[in-house]
Amino acid sequence: MAADLKHTAVAGDQQSKRWLILSHGFNMDGRAASQTITDKVPYFLDAGIQLHVLSAITGTKDMRFSHQQLIAWGPAAFRFDFRHWFANRFGRGLAYRIVTPLISLLLSPFIFLEKTLSGYSSQWSWAFPAYFVGLRLIKEGKIDLIYSTGGAWSAHLAGLWLKKKTKLPWIAEIHDPLVIRTNEKDLGGQVPKESDAKKRYWLEKEICHHADIAWWFTDGALYYAKQRNPLLDTPGNAKGLMIIPGANPPNVESVIQNTNHQYGEYLNICHFGSLANDRSMTQVLECLPEFFSEYPEARNQIRFHIYGAQLDQRSRNFLRTSQYQENVVEHGRLEKDLITGLTGRQQIAIRMQEADILLLLHGNSEWCREYIPSKLYDYFWTNRPIWGLAYQNLQLEELLQSRSCYLSDADNSSSVLKTLKAIYTDWRHQRLPQQSTHAISVESAVKKILEQVSDLKKPDSYEYQPA
Repeated sequence: MAADLKHTAVAGDQQSKRWLILSHGFNMDGRAASQTITDKVPYFLDAGIQLHVLSAITGTKDMRFSHQQLIAWGPAAFRFDFRHWFANRFGRGLAYRIVTPLISLLLSPFIFLEKTLSGYSSQWSWAFPAYFVGLRLIKEGKIDLIYSTGGAWSAHLAGLWLKKKTKLPWIAEIHDPLVIRTNEKDLGGQVPKESDAKKRYWLEKEICHHADIAWWFTDGALYYAKQRNPLLDTPGNAKGLMIIPGANPPNVESVIQNTNHQYGEYLNICHFGSLANDRSMTQVLECLPEFFSEYPEARNQIRFHIYGAQLDQRSRNFLRTSQYQENVVEHGRLEKDLITGLTGRQQIAIRMQEADILLLLHGNSEWCREYIPSKLYDYFWTNRPIWGLAYQNLQLEELLQSRSCYLSDADNSSSVLKTLKAIYTDWRHQRLPQQSTHAISVESAVKKILEQVSDLKKPDSYEYQPA
């Protein structure tokens, strides 16, 4: 397939071979905003693309190509980036617990001032160094195409500035919808009042007007973006696409080759990723009283394992007044293991392989129509049974149903309870199903991107002009 990708890259425009990638969270272990772009990198390199990556200091530096890690100019972004940089370099021990609060204290008045004046989310100021360093690379004749990906919308803001300044081709990969709607009838067409939301609303319109290609990760996100921006379908403006990102398995073959699932004394239902009050474990936990009344022996058999995040507040409140604390086990975020050398993502892959059930919580907000948890694509690689609680998203339901997954309506407690009963029965009889369809690889996404880029045309000439 690498040969096919290389052929795709050189077809059409022969010039777009030197790409500037703007990615705030590049090479951040276990972060979806990182994996979405870093998983694509080997395929870009196989296709002969020369990469210049600009990122924050939050991840590890990639030595395979030009990778510059830039310090954000704003105090809020600096605090966020510094915490991750310090943890990567020195761990989260005593020094981390002393130094990072001290830095936060010193920066707090400046962060307050920044929030008061701008009202933007913390990473926005990273756009400034990304723009100026990117402009220098373009001035030196090292860049043919600008590729912004996020994650943090600062990458798209820097991409927009560079596009307007240089007229080079610009492609934008939008992870999550920039405009958050409130209900089914709301198309997101009204300008928000809150500063950060207003800026994201403006930025989406600018992307749709100035980017040569823009793509979203779900059918729903693209649909609503087009409702707000009809010019996506207008010749001469951004070409709006839906490209499923997929995921590749981390390099743990040598570790998991002897790691096979085994039925044990516990039914281990494992959730990986973030939790919140609108994506809460209570969607499952609140079914436990009725479930245990029918299957009292299950009280000592079911364990819900939480990896990568803390429990949401709603779940904590529920457990505080319940008798099910022992049924929920929090593992927190898995960082790189200095003894084994395994990254957090590799450790997660092992835990997934050992799980009885992989739990996918979609949420219960209107945003779910436009969103599919990125963790799903990692789940597909494990070949382990998946239990998905989906909310108002036909694309997600079809992905799960086509792979013989357990599926519940996230907004229907009876549906959740019915599925839990089916899972428990299948586990007791040791007949948990295997996925029936191949995983979704990153390679297919890269092929589609390269096919689209091959049709782009670089300006006939570009000569840097000082502002």
